[in-house]
Amino acid sequence: MGRVAYVNGRFVRHADAAVHIEDRGFQFADGVYEVWAVFDGRLADSAGHFARLRRSLGELRIAVPMSDAALKIVLAETLRRNRIRDGLVYLQVNRGVASRDHAFPDPPVPPSVVITAKSVDLAAGEARAARGVGVVSLAENRWGRCDIKTVGLLPNVLAKQAAREAGAAEAWFVDDLGLVTEGASSNAWIVDAEGVLRTRDVQANILRGVTRNSILGLVAELGLRLDERPFTLDEVRSAREAFITGAGSLVLPVVRIDGVGIGDGQPGPVAKRLRGLYISEAQRSAA
Repeated sequence: MGRVAYVNGRFVRHADAAVHIEDRGFQFADGVYEVWAVFDGRLADSAGHFARLRRSLGELRIAVPMSDAALKIVLAETLRRNRIRDGLVYLQVNRGVASRDHAFPDPPVPPSVVITAKSVDLAAGEARAARGVGVVSLAENRWGRCDIKTVGLLPNVLAKQAAREAGAAEAWFVDDLGLVTEGASSNAWIVDAEGVLRTRDVQANILRGVTRNSILGLVAELGLRLDERPFTLDEVRSAREAFITGAGSLVLPVVRIDGVGIGDGQPGPVAKRLRGLYISEAQRSAA
């Protein structure tokens, strides 16, 4: 049958999957999403993603479409039907279908739910992490609620394209104070010149990364020095090492920014250690 998608209560061929032309996700980007890494057919950081999904829905006042228990069943069935062992599963919840009007539909309409899944080559990911990747810096131009995992991602799309055209893997947004906020689809980290692990705190209008939170737990277990404090591009260039975290990238070493090498230009020991520990823990505890 090939790839399969879940759309509003039905499993359909991926090629035939569709939403209504007046779905508010299509017309207004009025929806949220989550992405889980999948190890051996199970969801990594499962509880954190469900909690963030509920928070995002609540912030946009979109009805919760089903219980966590029911959603877990649908996610698992999507993985099973697509024969996914290691990969990613994507969930999007839109406010629903209604005659086009900027205000919320009154009375409310049922939310739309779409789920897709794809395989990931873990060996290729490990090879990429062993090499390290580059990032580019771009002026922050996103809306003021980046803490909500909304599908309104046009600035992120443009940033990713700019990174690709520059031969880099990710873009780091820089605010009007000259401080790095986060990546287009990841959280940003450095080990600064003093050996302190740095990442921006989540009160500063950045996404509350689920992988980020798991890494913070590992950092505490390892007793590494940590400072949830933003950093400048100059601090990145003088850092010992850098990396990004996310469901897709896991822990991915960054070896250059804007074409300039970071540290010795190779993946650093902290990033490599955290990547190994994170993958081991995710594989052990995936639900």
